[in-house]
Amino acid sequence: MKLAVLKEATDGERRVAATPETVKKFLALGASVAVEAGAGAAASIADAEYEAAGAAVGPRAATLAGADAVLGVQGPDPAALAGAHPGALVVAALDPFRQRARVDAYAAAGLEALAMEFMPRITRAQSMDILSSQSNLAGYKAVLDAAAEYGRALPMMMTAAGTIPAARVFVMGVGVAGLQAIATARRLGAIVSATDVRPETREQIESLGAKAVFAEGLEASGTGGYAAELTDEQKAKQGELVSGHIARQDIVITTALIPGRPAPRLISDAQVATMRPGSVIVDLAVEQGGNVEGSEAGQVVERHGVKLVGHRNVPGRLAADASALYARNLYNFLSAFWDKEAGRVVLPDDDEIVKGVRLTRGGEVVSERLKG
Repeated sequence: MKLAVLKEATDGERRVAATPETVKKFLALGASVAVEAGAGAAASIADAEYEAAGAAVGPRAATLAGADAVLGVQGPDPAALAGAHPGALVVAALDPFRQRARVDAYAAAGLEALAMEFMPRITRAQSMDILSSQSNLAGYKAVLDAAAEYGRALPMMMTAAGTIPAARVFVMGVGVAGLQAIATARRLGAIVSATDVRPETREQIESLGAKAVFAEGLEASGTGGYAAELTDEQKAKQGELVSGHIARQDIVITTALIPGRPAPRLISDAQVATMRPGSVIVDLAVEQGGNVEGSEAGQVVERHGVKLVGHRNVPGRLAADASALYARNLYNFLSAFWDKEAGRVVLPDDDEIVKGVRLTRGGEVVSERLKG
């Protein structure tokens, strides 16, 4: 079975879908691996490292020729996959809800598209979960981005000239990214508080040494570890909570997402205006519409003296580590379905993981999440 690893074509995407480590592991299974020249350069992986690991490195056409599976970080253009075998697997983060036309094009081309972000959140799939691995890095990087934009120190400093108070950091949304943001801000010496609409996260917040801030009677737990969409009444309660807390914060990090829907609005322009000049808000959901009114994807903008940080593809800004984790996610997924006798990946139709990630097969869109 031939695996093709492509150089990412999306602007600003620095990650790569395989590393020399995972190339060796795939070869040990019995697969062959071809890597497009320059695929790992932005993640600090030279072509020579792939060759030393046993991969064939060459131009895209040679990489794709006869490929049984194409590995990517973001979904490749279906028109650019000529040369791959009919029915070849396309394994990547495919953004199915926003890129439905591309999913339909995979089906029309006879490709079997597997959306890694649809990985079920079950114990057996934890090591395959790209959302968790990448969100973990995003939460860490969000705190560093905030610290870089914040014009003051984060920890309390006692000096002969006087004491500098610790910065106050408020994390909104306590998923994987939020928990890592809490931990990182605490390590940097900030006074940290956090909120979520899922009451079960209180214990997680407090276990990291942060203060849990919850609105009375507010509960909106969804499926798969995500929050559910709030009712108007719940939004009002959450808004009151934020208004009463945010004005005293120096840094706010928002991480709230709802699968298949625009990111929920957590902070209004009026609430931004209550923060003191020089404060910073990092909106990790900016590419899905944003949690913060006024934040702009790919920009750091200032409103009412407050910096709104809206970097795109935050995990990709830590390309080497993000690639290492992402590549292991893909290896863990494909190796779990490796059939030694067939010498290839075999995806059982009745498997929960397969049913979760499979978008297209046999020229049709088969994902129930896209049909619903």
